[in-house]
Amino acid sequence: MEGVAEGLWELADLHEKNGEIAKSVKCLEAICQSTVSFLPVVEVKTRLKIATLLLKHSNNVNHAKSHLERSQLLLKSIPSCFELKCRAYSLLSQCYHLVGAVSSQKQLLNKGIELTASFGDGFSGKLWSCNFNSQLANALIIEGDYQASVSALEQGYLSASEMYYPELQMFFATSVLHVHLMQWGDGSLVEGAVSRCNDVWESIDSDRREQCVGLFFYNELLHIFYLLRICDYKNAGQHVDKLDAAMKTDLEKVQHARELIEELNIVNEGVSQSDLLHRDRATLSSRRIQLEVEISNLLGPGFMGQDVLEPAYFGNVKRDLGDKLELAPHPIAGEWLPKSAVYALVDLMVVIFGRPKGLFKDCAKRIQSGLNTIKAELVKYGITDGTAEVDLQHSAIWMAGVYLMILMQFLENKVAIELTRSEFVEAQEALLEMKSWFNRFPTILQACESIIEMLRGQYAHCVACYSEAAFHFVEAAKLTESKSAQAMCEIYAAVSYICIGDADSYAKVLELVGPIYRTIDSFVGENLQEARIKLASGLQTTHTTIGNLQLVSQYLTVLGNLALALHDTGQAREILRSSLTLAKKLYDIPTQIWVLSNLTALYEQVDEKDNETTNREYEKKKVDELQRRLSKARASAHHLELIEKTKFQVRRLNETDIKQAIAGPSMKVDLDIPESVGLSSSAPRPSSRLMDVDIGRRVTRRG
Repeated sequence: MEGVAEGLWELADLHEKNGEIAKSVKCLEAICQSTVSFLPVVEVKTRLKIATLLLKHSNNVNHAKSHLERSQLLLKSIPSCFELKCRAYSLLSQCYHLVGAVSSQKQLLNKGIELTASFGDGFSGKLWSCNFNSQLANALIIEGDYQASVSALEQGYLSASEMYYPELQMFFATSVLHVHLMQWGDGSLVEGAVSRCNDVWESIDSDRREQCVGLFFYNELLHIFYLLRICDYKNAGQHVDKLDAAMKTDLEKVQHARELIEELNIVNEGVSQSDLLHRDRATLSSRRIQLEVEISNLLGPGFMGQDVLEPAYFGNVKRDLGDKLELAPHPIAGEWLPKSAVYALVDLMVVIFGRPKGLFKDCAKRIQSGLNTIKAELVKYGITDGTAEVDLQHSAIWMAGVYLMILMQFLENKVAIELTRSEFVEAQEALLEMKSWFNRFPTILQACESIIEMLRGQYAHCVACYSEAAFHFVEAAKLTESKSAQAMCEIYAAVSYICIGDADSYAKVLELVGPIYRTIDSFVGENLQEARIKLASGLQTTHTTIGNLQLVSQYLTVLGNLALALHDTGQAREILRSSLTLAKKLYDIPTQIWVLSNLTALYEQVDEKDNETTNREYEKKKVDELQRRLSKARASAHHLELIEKTKFQVRRLNETDIKQAIAGPSMKVDLDIPESVGLSSSAPRPSSRLMDVDIGRRVTRRG
């Protein structure tokens, strides 16, 4: 009977290569459903193949889990088969992850670790131990046990070091850094994790580093998140530039590969013609070999079918051409996030660093491209217009959550850009889109509630609704546990209270930010030299460290006003002209008007009548333009909704909804039903890559 099984396995492989997944599964089912008994090891291998196909090509996680649990029972009666047992543990662990059975997953992985410990000090045993520790770290992260997660990862790092396997060491080093960034405790530990990543990366031979594209992107993004957290924007910007260049190179490589594959398909069609002359067939055959080599060099040998069906130690799930960003060559052939998500993060980083510099045109392109990519990916996880949290399968929740968080950050930056440009209606639209997504996914996007309130405050402040702005800033501070975000929101609220200008508002300012109020008070109290020194220090920090042109422009305007108050008209003229140039570059109309009013006062002070008249006319033109934009925004049907002194009301998932979301459409388990149900070509992909290198189920936000 083993010959029959091998024949069906080969036929199943052929169907899979042809994209006929349902037929491939049916071939394998024939073995499991046969009335004639096969050897237990044959049945185990078959069920592992079925589970792999289901996880790769369908959402039938529960059916895959059933096959793997049956395999576990069969393997108990087999004394050896270390590799099969480990493969079954790994796949079943990933199924438990997808259905949210964290406790069962942890128990299973600990058994797997015990099995590898009993196997000895061989390479294979240590490699499986690394696999199980990486998955265990993820399970512990889900439960919020960061310390235990780091311990599991450190154990994996130790095993990788004993194997003299620097690529695997790098995987664990970056994972540890990721956990530390999520749960920032001792700053020296985080710094040490960064340093270790640098050392391990340098220890990998340069030619091998080129094959670790996924690890490169993962490491660089983590470095950016770290540098943003410690406000080292200059060095972070260098990492962003490096990532952007690498992304463009990879996109060009994938496009070239697509062109070669199109040519290969044409050549294959030509070779298949029966009436082809021998000389022509030889020419086409030679070209086919050449094309296969070139494609293999571009995309790796796995694309040309040179790998095995079962998942390797760290997963080996196929995606469409160009959609997988492998961490490193086999067996570390998994990925941290899908390539589309990683590239969206790179675009987001470019936007975050380009926006303060006033590079709005490029930022707008990146934002729109990122939004289009993410929305297309969300469709694959079943998220279309009208889809809400309760409609999601549990297996789609975490990956969909990653895309949704990145999407919200793109929209956040879009709102900020439009407000800077005084495009208030466009800012309204982006903010309303954020509200819509939050209303539909309030649990997944819970962390965004504070951001939305902060943006409502910024919108209200920009349209001169200062009382409403202060309200939303205060609410935003209440909704976040981040100390830095709370401080920022309180500063924003203080500025809005200052703009209100009455005694009660000034008292609230003092309550919120006493030290900042005293800096302002030194200016208001006519201690101009002291204010000048403090503002000059702030300008230097903004220019050299942050590089935010809008802040630089506003600092210059205040310094120009101070110089004017001190009758230093020469310096005031120079400073104010520089500020106006920057404000024009940013399309920042309110700052332009502010600068122009100071220039008018300057020309009046030095008795330059012509310049004063010309400047007043230009200032009036800008004031009229701003008033038109404000009137248009206030006339919008959504204006009052956005500034209203209430939080957005959303429907939270209740206990029944949560159970429904976790269970998915059906929890029925029946080993004898055809497992090909749901294998239509339009079925969404599974949310896991069978590679639990996605340490931390969240996207790290900038400080």
